[in-house]
Amino acid sequence: MYKDFFVGTAIQIAIIITILITSCSRNDTDSYENKYLEIPDSSFEAILIEHGIDSDGVLNQRMLRKDASEVSVLDLNFSSECVISDLTGIEGFVGLRKLSVMQHELVSIDLSSNTLLDTLYLAGNFISSIDVSNNPNLIMLDVQSNQLSAINGLSKAAHLKELNLSFNELEEFSIENETLEILKISNNLLHSFDVKRSINLKNILLTTNELTSVDFGKNVKLETLLISDNKIQNIDLKHNTGLTHLYISSNSLTDLNVGSNQELIDLKVDRNPNLNCIRIESGQNIPNVSISEYQELNTSCE
Repeated sequence: MYKDFFVGTAIQIAIIITILITSCSRNDTDSYENKYLEIPDSSFEAILIEHGIDSDGVLNQRMLRKDASEVSVLDLNFSSECVISDLTGIEGFVGLRKLSVMQHELVSIDLSSNTLLDTLYLAGNFISSIDVSNNPNLIMLDVQSNQLSAINGLSKAAHLKELNLSFNELEEFSIENETLEILKISNNLLHSFDVKRSINLKNILLTTNELTSVDFGKNVKLETLLISDNKIQNIDLKHNTGLTHLYISSNSLTDLNVGSNQELIDLKVDRNPNLNCIRIESGQNIPNVSISEYQELNTSCE
């Protein structure tokens, strides 16, 4: 009887000890995760140390979360000695407003925890897709010179003013954003492009794509339209009366009327082999004009 009692008591004590050890272990783990942020990329950590952000100053694949949370501006641009390929740990920089990581080797990035970001530069990486759904405060977004085939969440960026997507691999693009003023999306693979609901656009850079048609009828605030090196056959610009710069060289135009564009000061329309006559209004003066030898500006085009 006593033997059974002692055995039972021993088992109970063993269970209690196990629970206590497990609990302590879990608390230690939770305490570590709450205190430290994992930084697996040594180049990323080296730059943080160099900038005095990682306060322990040791390459140990971690930093204090407190250090990260106090940073509002982070410049990680190209360094020949430190090339970043993994930005794990950026999620701890919850107070970040400006982030610049240009000319590195990132293939992906998760900025879902950086909800205060208003300025983001990621040019010159190898990123194939990006989601900015959790970055509603973005004003400036530059992801040029990557390998983007998709960008998601732009509709949530209700304050976006400037967007640079040039030199990527986008085949389709549409955006509905009434704050956007500058859009650069040259040197992609675009065959579909829709900005009709981005009514405050002033400057569009759309050169070197695969577009055969475009519609800017709703973009009445356009001032600069650079759309050379596409396959555009016709374009209606009668609603774009504030246009000052129009570059539409190297397309497939058969006719062009700029008579409604009285503010034009710079027109490039050369290398459109099927376009012989560019229609203007009587008395219209365009200071800078670039046309091919077989082309002319005239008030009457047949």
